[in-house]
Amino acid sequence: ADVLRESTEAVFAACDAAHGRWAKLLGVRAALHPKLRLQEFLIIYNITEEFIAATEKVGGRLGYNIRGILQQQSKQFVEYQHSVRMAKIKAVLDQETWIAVDVPEEFQAIVLSLSSTDFPVNGMEMPSNDNNSKLSEDGVSTSQESAHSTENNVENSNGTSTTSNENKVESTSQTENSVAGHVRPVAQTIVLGGVGYHMVNCGLILLKMLSEYVDISKCLPSLSFEVVQRVVEILKHFNTRTCQLVLGAGAMQVSGLKSITSKHLALASQIISFVHSLIPDIRRVLFLKIPEARKHLLMSELDRVTQDYKVHRDEIHTKLVQIMRERLLANLRKLPQIVESWNGPDDNDSQPSLFAKAVTKGSHLLASHPFSNTA
Repeated sequence: ADVLRESTEAVFAACDAAHGRWAKLLGVRAALHPKLRLQEFLIIYNITEEFIAATEKVGGRLGYNIRGILQQQSKQFVEYQHSVRMAKIKAVLDQETWIAVDVPEEFQAIVLSLSSTDFPVNGMEMPSNDNNSKLSEDGVSTSQESAHSTENNVENSNGTSTTSNENKVESTSQTENSVAGHVRPVAQTIVLGGVGYHMVNCGLILLKMLSEYVDISKCLPSLSFEVVQRVVEILKHFNTRTCQLVLGAGAMQVSGLKSITSKHLALASQIISFVHSLIPDIRRVLFLKIPEARKHLLMSELDRVTQDYKVHRDEIHTKLVQIMRERLLANLRKLPQIVESWNGPDDNDSQPSLFAKAVTKGSHLLASHPFSNTA
């Protein structure tokens, strides 16, 4: 009995010491871990989880300290990744020129995958146990360089010297559509629920970011609640800032637009309508791992965001109808003067009148970018 007791105490002490040493290793790397890519962080996360489970099974005691440290670093990872994306979307919105862009196939694939819970959104799979051994010094060094590069990009995005290449979605430019001599398939619209939406650069970037939040939630289910809160924050900012830039004409100051035209309004309406239609799929996927007791608060927040998008969309529609009404009244005021010259003896001009050209041009601008897919 004495030998058994002493052996048990020795095992307890060994497990406690191992937990302490592992916790110190995590502490030394605390500043690096939040800046890793998701797959790299998951390797460390999964190794630590397996180590804790194994030592708890052998020692018979729970590793509260090391579990607390791992959870803390996981939250720091989510917060850092969120801060990077918030900084980027702010810079992208301020540089947006509200010009329609083609939609690469990968973005349509993201939309399709969000309607299914069986496959990873970005094609990313959970790192297997065999991959855990690949975390070498070279991998850490590469991660550090990647993290520093990300930090520099974020810092630059806060200043006026930010280049467009840093904030353009990788697949939207013509030069980036060609990879290894193969042209990536692109489309003029992105289809969601059977409806096609014209997209601008910031809309594609937001879609990519949302898919990355979904990946984080799937891979770190214990932090799904925190991820949903960050998604709510970025959706709120995107909606508010878009309203300020287009309806509020802020884009004339920050991105150099000479005026806010019906095209800009129509494209903004398309983006807002797209995100509004996408939110239910985002909510369904993100809520899979959240306990029922905590869903009510998040659902109410997402419902408010959805309502804000609907109100914004309706305001844009009202503005576009106002523009059309103003054009109609302006043209009607000119008609009486023009009618007098119709069917006159000298009416031999085979070309349309200036009045007809102006009316058809205005109609074409509105019709070429339909502001409501249900109208």
